[in-house]
Amino acid sequence: MNKGSQAQSQASLSRFNDPTGRCHYTFTVPSPTESSCSGSSNKQELTGVLSRLTLVEALVSRLVDGADGSSGAGTAEESLQEAYSQVTRERDQLQQDKEHLSQQVQTLQSSLAELDREMESLRKRSCQQTEASEGALYDYRPAKDPVHDLRNDAYQEMRAEVTELPASRLLPEGNLNFTGCGELLSVGNPVLHRKADSITGKYGVWLQDPDPRGPGFTNQTVWRIDAVGTDVRQLFMYEDMEQFSRGFPSKVLVLPEPVESTGATLYRGSLYYQRRRSRTLIRYDLVTESLASRLELPHAGFHGQHPYSWGGYTDIDLAVDERGLWAIYSTAKAKGAIVISQLDPVSLQVKESWETKIRKNSVANAFMGRATSVPFKNQYHYNSMVDYNHAHRKLYAWDNFHMVTYDVRLGRPRHRGN
Repeated sequence: MNKGSQAQSQASLSRFNDPTGRCHYTFTVPSPTESSCSGSSNKQELTGVLSRLTLVEALVSRLVDGADGSSGAGTAEESLQEAYSQVTRERDQLQQDKEHLSQQVQTLQSSLAELDREMESLRKRSCQQTEASEGALYDYRPAKDPVHDLRNDAYQEMRAEVTELPASRLLPEGNLNFTGCGELLSVGNPVLHRKADSITGKYGVWLQDPDPRGPGFTNQTVWRIDAVGTDVRQLFMYEDMEQFSRGFPSKVLVLPEPVESTGATLYRGSLYYQRRRSRTLIRYDLVTESLASRLELPHAGFHGQHPYSWGGYTDIDLAVDERGLWAIYSTAKAKGAIVISQLDPVSLQVKESWETKIRKNSVANAFMGRATSVPFKNQYHYNSMVDYNHAHRKLYAWDNFHMVTYDVRLGRPRHRGN
């Protein structure tokens, strides 16, 4: 080993704190040529020592900085790891809470559906328990006004009131089963929604579907037919009562067959009406905007054979209540007395019929339900259409250009022994 190597191996580095706490580094390097310090120094050797000392200090500084940086990075990494673990735990807990809430929502929805079914079952049971002997039609009996009485009997101005027609006067005993739920207690004053602005609106039909089916409309959608004319085919659609009152339809449909008079009705997404100058009934699908079914109503009078008292070719009147679709008409066999038939809402086939004891041309209008004698205000003196909407619990009427509704109040149905 040469002297340079010995000198390098004997070099040392020491570190200590002074009394003030300041860190000091001391580097000791033996002289390669001298065993002890002399009074004089060689400038070249001193320069070499200083150069080596500067190099060592730089190395020490790098080592110290590296150690401090490694410690800080380790601490930061541990903190991030802990934060990530906490977020993961919270996410898993939120997922569990979400699943638990979803199960609770499904349970509540199932319970609500079960309650709806139970309520419907109770409602139907209540309807079925209602005594058939208490059933009735609503009818309007006109009082002729000499000033307005048209001698040709085509039309007749009238004043009207709701009159009770008990089943004992209407039907053979024991076979009536068409009544709705609840006894009619009162009919409110008419509420005007719109007045027709032309002669074609002298009389007509306006309705809302109590049980709409299919997209594009709801039970708030209003439908209207102006019934004056020889080829009535236009069906006006309004999104709601507000648009109807303003008079701007959102759609106008052209029906495939012309309409006869004011006996049309709406039910489950279809318009039901009588074809002009025939006993043919038509179901028009409002979703597909096409004719869905048609069928002749057996033996029914038409085009003035058995109309209501005011005329207007009102031989066949279609109506809807809680129990389904009905036809109110007469036949030659019934000799002008009212016949009531329940219809299949899809095929229009007659399911069952009842023959009453009241002449059709002695009443001004009729619809299905339960009635007692209550006041009814015929404000505009020419009520050509009255229809009951069981969903809204309102009467819809077309009264001498005016489209009005009446609020009705129903009581509890009477049962045996009351």
